[in-house]
Amino acid sequence: MTSHDDESADDLAPVTPLFGVRGARSGRTGADASSHPSRGPAPVVGDDEPVEPSGDGARRDPVRDAAAALAAVTEHWSDVPAAAAASADEAEAEEPPEDLNAQRTRAENVSLHALSRRGVSSAEMASLLEARDLDPEVVADEVSRLEGVGLLNDRELAENLLETKQGRKGLGRGAVTSELRARGIDASVIEEVLAETDDADEQARADEWAVKRASSLRGLDRATAERRLNGYLMRRGYRSDTIRRAVEKALPRGGSSRGGVRFE
Repeated sequence: MTSHDDESADDLAPVTPLFGVRGARSGRTGADASSHPSRGPAPVVGDDEPVEPSGDGARRDPVRDAAAALAAVTEHWSDVPAAAAASADEAEAEEPPEDLNAQRTRAENVSLHALSRRGVSSAEMASLLEARDLDPEVVADEVSRLEGVGLLNDRELAENLLETKQGRKGLGRGAVTSELRARGIDASVIEEVLAETDDADEQARADEWAVKRASSLRGLDRATAERRLNGYLMRRGYRSDTIRRAVEKALPRGGSSRGGVRFE
C-alpha cells in the first residue's frame, strides 16, 4: 500500500464492534453476544439450562446456586425450634417460685373450703394439699395448725362415723372398720373407738336388720332364705357368730319346707 493510502486509512474513524468486544473477538452472533450483563438475558446452554455470568465475568450454575440457597434456608429454619425451646426454658428458669407465705395463704383457703363440706381426717387433708403442688413444709404446717385449733381431729371423726354407720345405716364393726381405714384414720384410733362399742348393742342391731330383711323372704324354702339372709348381714359388716344368732331369731324353726319358711 502506498503512503497516500496509509494516510487515507489513518483519516478513517475506528471501527466499533456492534456486539461488544467479546462478540467481536469470538465471532459470535448477536444472540450470543447478549450474554453480557448489560445486554439482556443470559444465553441458553444445552437444552433449557440458563447460565448467568457472575460479577467477575465467570459463568454461574443456577441449579447449584438454587441448591445452595435452599440449604441455607433449611439450616436457618432448623435452628428456630431449638432456639425457641431454649428461650422458653430460660424464661421458665428465670420465673421466681411462689413465695412460701403465698403458699400458706393458698393452703388455708383450700383447707377451709374442704372442711366446710364434710369432716376430713389429717391424712385426707395432707393428700388434698399435696395435690395442689404445695411445698411439703407448707402442707405439714397447715395440717399441724388445723389439728392445733381442733379443726382436724381423727378420733372425733372416727366416733362420728361410727355413730352414723352403726346407728343410722345399721352396719357392723367390719364395715365400719373398712370405712375408717379408707378415710386414712390411724389403726390405733380405730381400735380405741371400736373398743367402746358394746357387743349386746351390735347383736341387737343385727337382729333388727335380720327381721326386717326376713319379711321379704317369705315363700322361699328355708335353705334359700337362710343363705340370702346370711349374705345380706355379711355385706353389712357383721361377724359370723352375730349373724348366726340373728338368722335363728329371724327365721324360726318349724313349718313345712314345701310351703316355705314360717316367720313369727
